[in-house]
Amino acid sequence: KVVPNFKVGFSKAMSSGWVSVDKSSGAPVIHRKVESVTDTVSLDLQRICSGQGDEVAENFKQDYKKRKLLQQVVTKSFLLGKGPNFSTSVSKPETDLTPEMIATGSWRQKKFKPYNLDALGVPPECGHLHPLLKVQPRLTTSLPVEYLERVKKVHSEGGYGSQGYGYDWKIEEAQKNLLRTHTTAVSARMLYKLAQNNTFHPVKYFSIDRVFRNETLDATHLAEFHQVEGLGITKLHFKPAYNPYTEPSMEIFSYHDGLGKWMEVGNSGVFRPEMLRPMGLPEDVNVIAWGLSLERPTMIKYKVNNIRDLVGPKVDLQMVYDSPICRLDKHETNLEELAKELEKRWDEINAKLEALRSELTILQQRKKIEERNEEIRI
Repeated sequence: KVVPNFKVGFSKAMSSGWVSVDKSSGAPVIHRKVESVTDTVSLDLQRICSGQGDEVAENFKQDYKKRKLLQQVVTKSFLLGKGPNFSTSVSKPETDLTPEMIATGSWRQKKFKPYNLDALGVPPECGHLHPLLKVQPRLTTSLPVEYLERVKKVHSEGGYGSQGYGYDWKIEEAQKNLLRTHTTAVSARMLYKLAQNNTFHPVKYFSIDRVFRNETLDATHLAEFHQVEGLGITKLHFKPAYNPYTEPSMEIFSYHDGLGKWMEVGNSGVFRPEMLRPMGLPEDVNVIAWGLSLERPTMIKYKVNNIRDLVGPKVDLQMVYDSPICRLDKHETNLEELAKELEKRWDEINAKLEALRSELTILQQRKKIEERNEEIRI
């Protein structure tokens, strides 16, 4: 143990059969097995240094490189000479044939750059559309009268287990059109439409819509953004919250690696009875809803630190120009066949996972046996 590089030397001596280990008397004792040894490493290095490296096996060379006994140096040389266009002066070839050249005849002495007919050329200047706004009328005139009366009663007097807000509900305020602040308005419209069916059946609704808020702009807030109802993301935290139309309610947070903090990405909850019952939905029907912004999960996915770099007047227009157009083809899908196919694939995946787990267990057991054998051998 006091000899330098003992571990490497002992390992090589054991593999070459020069020594053996005797543990019969308790403490391990090393015995010589040969009268003399040949230092093949030294001989191989001498051969390589003298230009006879071809006589050394390639696997030995690789071993010497790993042990830093051998270093490969590549020397490159270049042969320079005058080419057909050699010149002691630098002249820039012309790229355009001008009217002055034609009029004076100077084009005869000019050297022109060859035309690349495969080049795309300079893109023409043109407008690029970024559709954001839709015109709305000032007032809504078509409202379902019976539903309107039930909503009015719940707001002003209460009902369905709620005491209401206790204010004077006015049709003039309800008729005013405004840019929607959340997509729950879309959910309510779809649920009311569902309630008009003769028989109720469970459904799932998903939507992506633009919403507008009276917000102070900062790195994570916009006055207008997209809201998504139904989306899968990871690294989530939840916090109890209050919403006037859901109980219980939870705010949804996701971790932003770029900002190094948790940021709110949405809200969720169970719609209150006083919201659902005026629609005509049965008393045993519950609605679970959650809404996320489209911009904040996008920030997390693409590591955008400031939402104003993604949406708004500070967006790099080159990003808009360079983005490819996405065309979506419409396909008719049989939901029952799709469900069966998904179930079949899920079973196949589970079977493969079980096979991989079994193989991993066997490999781990083999590794433990090999490590134990190595300990015993040493």
